[in-house]
Amino acid sequence: MNNLSTPNYKKIYTDIINEKFPSKKELCQNILNKEALTFLDIINLNKKLFNNLSKEIKQENQKYRSYNKETILQILEYQVKNRLNNTQLAIHFNLSRNTVAKWKKIYLKFV
Repeated sequence: MNNLSTPNYKKIYTDIINEKFPSKKELCQNILNKEALTFLDIINLNKKLFNNLSKEIKQENQKYRSYNKETILQILEYQVKNRLNNTQLAIHFNLSRNTVAKWKKIYLKFV
């Protein structure tokens, strides 16, 4: 994630917390103290900060998410580690069951 085209998520989320959610600063501090944030860290920060959004806003925001290969493999590893089925994983990460199945078909044949 140290690519020049990658946004500085650490600074972005620090600014959001300081300006809009100062009460949640302590809740997110352990993630923000990391050297570099992974995409799963960003997803966790989003859940902690914006969990109380309406269903319509969540659905709209979901349209603009994208995942790189590293993140997809981490999500699939999370599934194996926590013994979740595709439906449970999809609910946890707010994904489609079909997306999870597609990722498994594409990426787990290489593992």
